[in-house]
Amino acid sequence: MKAFAELYAQLDATTSSNAKLQALQAYFSQAEPADAAWAVYFLAGGKPRQLVPTRLLRDLATRQANLPDWLFEESYQAVGDLAETIALLLPEAGTGNDQGLAWWMEHQLLPLMPPEQLAERLAPLWAQLDRPSLLVCLKLITGAFRVGVSKLLVTRALATLAGVDAKRVAQRMVGYLALIAEESTDEHAQRGGQPYPFFLAHPLQEPLERFEALLGPPEDWLVEWKWDGIRAQLIRRDGQSWLWSRGEELITERFPELQALAEGLPDGCVLDGEIVAWRDPPAGSTAAFGILPFALLQQRIGRKTLTRRVLDDAPAVLLAYDLLEYQGEDWRSRPQAERRTVLEQLVGEIAAPTLRLSPRLSGESWEALAEQREASRTLGVEGMMLKRQDSLYGVGRTRDLGLWWKWKIDPFFVDAVLIYAQRGHGRRASLYTDYTFAVWDDSAPGERVLVPFAKAYSGLTDEEIRQVDAIIRKTTVETFGPVRSVTPSMVFELGFEGIALSKRHKSGVAVRFPRILRWRTDKRVEEADTLATLQGLL
Repeated sequence: MKAFAELYAQLDATTSSNAKLQALQAYFSQAEPADAAWAVYFLAGGKPRQLVPTRLLRDLATRQANLPDWLFEESYQAVGDLAETIALLLPEAGTGNDQGLAWWMEHQLLPLMPPEQLAERLAPLWAQLDRPSLLVCLKLITGAFRVGVSKLLVTRALATLAGVDAKRVAQRMVGYLALIAEESTDEHAQRGGQPYPFFLAHPLQEPLERFEALLGPPEDWLVEWKWDGIRAQLIRRDGQSWLWSRGEELITERFPELQALAEGLPDGCVLDGEIVAWRDPPAGSTAAFGILPFALLQQRIGRKTLTRRVLDDAPAVLLAYDLLEYQGEDWRSRPQAERRTVLEQLVGEIAAPTLRLSPRLSGESWEALAEQREASRTLGVEGMMLKRQDSLYGVGRTRDLGLWWKWKIDPFFVDAVLIYAQRGHGRRASLYTDYTFAVWDDSAPGERVLVPFAKAYSGLTDEEIRQVDAIIRKTTVETFGPVRSVTPSMVFELGFEGIALSKRHKSGVAVRFPRILRWRTDKRVEEADTLATLQGLL
């Protein structure tokens, strides 16, 4: 645990990618295989569920530190992170336990999951750890472990250490299969139900007049709509079926109609596409296709039980746009155009209502395509995808094997008022960086109130964050645990990708991917947008 805690401290102390890469390589070159395996899991984004209830942790830490409740709460407010607060307040241990990360996970932390006698078991556990190790231990216990390292950086460190191609390591990490072993000819056969690493697109934000010089003619590209759904791979191997989300979650049971679809695929077949809520337009309708709002799909995902009504309200289809494996062979090294041609044939042969082909779009010029793109919001899509006809299927957001661009429409935006704030995490744990925003509700006669509708934490510079933090501290009206209510005084322009009706929110609307576009220091609070503005965007 000490070595992993030292690595955590090194990674948390720098923003240099090269320094982080060196720290990772140094750790992996010395760590025991089992310790390294657990480290890869956590550093690449894996998280155990919270092992101990937060209330129990706070109570036990308060008693161990011999502090009154109010002083613990004040300390927590000052630090902003529960694990770090407890690690700072508990008495310092002696030399500490020298066991590795794997031993701590398998023999100390994971056995905490049954709740019996937690209080009696935690105190002696904490007493074995020095302060840096205690901090990491508490991060793992609370399920709040995160550090500024990307999965790509972990992949690069392992690949360099083992002398194995980074793309091969990335593919193995999807299923955590023998990450640094030598490459073998039968490796593909060992994949079982594991998906491939997803190929991701780069945002295209150039002005239209530069497209020809940057991209060449439109005929060099496969152009499709950018769908608003769940990116997924549908897999059929060895007579079994799996459905994986881009977040590497197995979601087969959430979509029984797609599991049934997979059973009709030929064996040794992997489709890449988008799960969307879909209902065919009625006869005589002028609608181009039947995509439904993403909010319906979200409601379905959040249900513990898929009733017939839930399935009927949000019927799902897979809009296929790539063929990654066919007849048991990995097709990612074949050109995009070839993969697409065979995909079209395959979808036509299966002829299943739950499998649709993501349609090609065509235009004589980029200007003609841009004109089609203007209809995106009406159609319920986010813009266009551009994929080079000769591109191979890469790993992550890379450019060495091929190139995909996402040409998204401009976001919705409104001017909103900051009304609540909460501290951030990591290096921003001492600053208020997580904000709740509101718009005016003018519906009540003679009364104007601010109604919260969105939370956002990205978009400001470090200097702006410090300025906003100072204003929040000066204008705090009330505190609710870690949240501060402030006097409305700051207006921000918020951007978001989509908007839908919502019964769960007081405003009656829910927005997708809200982010701060700019601080409107030129606007007074009274000039912020209204709930009617949001309703108009619907």
